[in-house]
Amino acid sequence: MKKMKYIYRMGVASMATMALLFTSSCEKYLEVENPSNLTQDAVFGSVSYTNSAITGIYNRLMGDDGYGSRLSIIYTQSADDFKTSGSYSALDRRGISEYGVAPQNTELNNPFRQLYEGIERANICIKFIPLSEPYNSGTESEKAQMRKFLGEALALRAWFFHEVIRNWGDVPASFIPSADQPDLYLEKMDRDEIYDQVLADLEQAIALLPWQTESNDPNTRITKGAAKGIRARIALARGGYSLRRDSRKMERRSDYLQYYQIARQECLDVIERGDNGLNSSFEDVFKSLHGQSSLDANREMVFRVGAYGGNARTDSKLGYANGLRQNTSSSWGYANGGVRAIPTYFYEFGIGDTRRDVTLGLFELTAQDDKQVVTAINMTDAKFRKYWTNIHDQSQTLGIDWPLLRYADILLLFAEADNELNGGPSVQAIQALKDVRVRAYAGDEAKIGAIPTSKDEFFKAIVKERLLEFGGEGIRKYDLLRWNLTETTLNETREKLNAFRLGEGMYDNVPNRIYFKLSPFTNSSATEEILNIDFVGGTIDEAFYRSTPGGGSAPAPEGYTAINWRDAVSNGYVYGVNDSGTPDGSGYALHFKAGQSELLPIYSEIVSENYRLTQDYGYLQ
Repeated sequence: MKKMKYIYRMGVASMATMALLFTSSCEKYLEVENPSNLTQDAVFGSVSYTNSAITGIYNRLMGDDGYGSRLSIIYTQSADDFKTSGSYSALDRRGISEYGVAPQNTELNNPFRQLYEGIERANICIKFIPLSEPYNSGTESEKAQMRKFLGEALALRAWFFHEVIRNWGDVPASFIPSADQPDLYLEKMDRDEIYDQVLADLEQAIALLPWQTESNDPNTRITKGAAKGIRARIALARGGYSLRRDSRKMERRSDYLQYYQIARQECLDVIERGDNGLNSSFEDVFKSLHGQSSLDANREMVFRVGAYGGNARTDSKLGYANGLRQNTSSSWGYANGGVRAIPTYFYEFGIGDTRRDVTLGLFELTAQDDKQVVTAINMTDAKFRKYWTNIHDQSQTLGIDWPLLRYADILLLFAEADNELNGGPSVQAIQALKDVRVRAYAGDEAKIGAIPTSKDEFFKAIVKERLLEFGGEGIRKYDLLRWNLTETTLNETREKLNAFRLGEGMYDNVPNRIYFKLSPFTNSSATEEILNIDFVGGTIDEAFYRSTPGGGSAPAPEGYTAINWRDAVSNGYVYGVNDSGTPDGSGYALHFKAGQSELLPIYSEIVSENYRLTQDYGYLQ
């Protein structure tokens, strides 16, 4: 059924059954009893079946329409780190990336519906778990398990609502199963009301959930620390700026500081608990998402969305649809790499910052397994690499998990909230920022620079650090929105791109072209792979910061290959019009319109299916 009311209409028993059917272990249950015959009493009367129902909620996070593709690498573009590749069209993923999406764009459809399916599955569990026999009169172990399940359902529902709100603003909201909803055609609810409800829900969830070291659950399950981090994220969104329906302006409410207080305390609890810590290797944080979880012994990954099954419904296309590009004939298998770095992002990283070579895909693998350095506009988001998995064929679903919450985020959210509340950073806030920076420079404290102590300068340092730390992780766009810095940052980045194109200002020594020798890929660390490339002009930290003889326009020396660097950035890329006057659709954030583009339109068919639903923010139905 394609009606808007579908998202609330599914019956209790049928939705619980669907939750079972979508688990990886459902075959075991099919051997016992046909799920189509299960009632809610049978599902929630069993700890095992209830666990399957909870897994069914988690299931709605992943897949092509979740964090396996659209919610992770399409909806999150663009900011000053990455953008979607290709030329603009209002009716495909580039329309989202370029802030010019039309309500008829089908990319808007399924993710919206899938998020509400997750909310409905959570609503069912939240209603029936407290009514169940194991929750009320089971053994102490059963009661503890059912309390944990209830906490997970509350936390997951909160995150689903947050994802809907940060993309669409005010939306319909129901906190009961559709079978109990007297009217399925719901109006939009003010986002502040929804946020206040889910923040209260998360407070309840935190009381129900164990710490990870108590439960020994994998970090694909929400534990107390993850719920606290999620509550901090949502609190800062509630206390931040957002585009309002009535004024069509970016506003934040006068009571915003109380939400900063929530965020500060939740993060402080996680920090003081000590269950999580920074991984000493920035690269290993992301390798741990590629089936190498042992590389994250410090548990920096607080919560990740698990991918499995090798299909579009439960697996991810991370590392294929995005990530470092690999030629079809490469021994390591084909990877498309459809997300591209903003050229100036390369120069935001300081010399010696280990995050640069992990975050930015400066090369791609050729058919001969050589490293081909790419042009400035073709760098990819290299925290996702197919060759880090054990799948080296033409597969598109690689089982790579999505990093939804890291301990580095906990530290920086704490530092940000502390600074805002105290009119400047405390010693603990300064240390939190320092810890992230020191890890970035592989423990070399001499390279991190001075950390400012005034409120405004410390906030600017947080803004910069989050750009460097979380590039390609789907965070930057939403940070800029809650800070009301989106329009400003897009304009400043465009100015930087033009200066880069012209070789002016901080880019005056950046070469027009780069000369390098093709070199064999050795599957060593990201930094070593870059260091092993022979560039004319020295190492990467010399060749990319200093014009070569001839201004970078001379023919390549014998044995070297030339690629465009500054020359790759055209007037069309910056402003959308080539030197000849013809339009160029591959430009950067060309269609941003303040008072509209901060939020997405709801897919037109969904609006048509609910007579109480409106298309707002200047979008035409």
